[in-house]
Amino acid sequence: MENSITLKQSADSFLVYLEHERGLSAQTLRAYAGDLAQLQHYAGERTGKRPVLMTDITQDLLRGFIASMHKSREKTSQARKLSTLRSFYRFLNDRGTVEDNPAALVAHPKIKARIPSFLGVDELFHFLDGLHRMCLSPAASWRKWRNRAMFEFLYSSGVRVSEMVNLNEHDLADVDGMVRVLGKGSKERIVPVGKTALKAVKEYLAVLQQQYPQGRARTAALFRNARGGRLSARSVHRILQAELKRCGLWQHLSPHGLRHSFATHLLNSGADLRAIQEMLGHSALSTTQRYTHVHMDQLMKIYDAAHPRSRKRP
Repeated sequence: MENSITLKQSADSFLVYLEHERGLSAQTLRAYAGDLAQLQHYAGERTGKRPVLMTDITQDLLRGFIASMHKSREKTSQARKLSTLRSFYRFLNDRGTVEDNPAALVAHPKIKARIPSFLGVDELFHFLDGLHRMCLSPAASWRKWRNRAMFEFLYSSGVRVSEMVNLNEHDLADVDGMVRVLGKGSKERIVPVGKTALKAVKEYLAVLQQQYPQGRARTAALFRNARGGRLSARSVHRILQAELKRCGLWQHLSPHGLRHSFATHLLNSGADLRAIQEMLGHSALSTTQRYTHVHMDQLMKIYDAAHPRSRKRP
């Protein structure tokens, strides 16, 4: 079979498997499909063959494929594409389509660990308290109450922005400080939500019902846009940037930065790394361990400020 099967046939089978058996999101599927399409284009240019057969894909060809991105792509992007290829070949090996795995021997790009961006506790409290003060104005619209509720919710729960915008009102009905979210790979998890965030959400819904009842009736979505429809993750990012500036904070922070802030503040307060992993919905502890770099930076600052032999003497 390996002698006649094409790269496109194999890629199509892999994508069907990812969609129907792994249940990956549309965004993730597009990333996998794009990586494999780029490989197909590169292999066609390199071998001069149309179509490209699986037997044409060698370790040298894959090494050249990754190396060809050296100037045009970040190392993180190169690493992701190599990860796609390795997953692709594991699938083909398991199905008996091919016997070898040339991607397994291609060197992984060296990536410098990136410390996630986040706000300090004082900055975050300044931001959230500022949003609350804006809501207390008699002229405040339901959208102001929505914005405060969204960002209180993101910081309180640590959920991904994609998970938050997919929530419906009934997901928070009769909850005792917990909410069920649908994460990556259609995996459900239950995460705690603080009283302040839940109170902010209830106040937002009450103002929404008072000011825009027809919008509330239009959809079951928890967080709505100006037309009453479901708010998108991109819109949340845009709203966050605008509200940060209104509160006098000029840092470039994405909604994911609030998730980073959630994890960092918990870790700095002594929370268990495994518990943080569970709340964030990380499948691997190594992903959560990125926050230990931030934690160690904080520890070193405390050490330098407090230890007698660390302080400079006149």
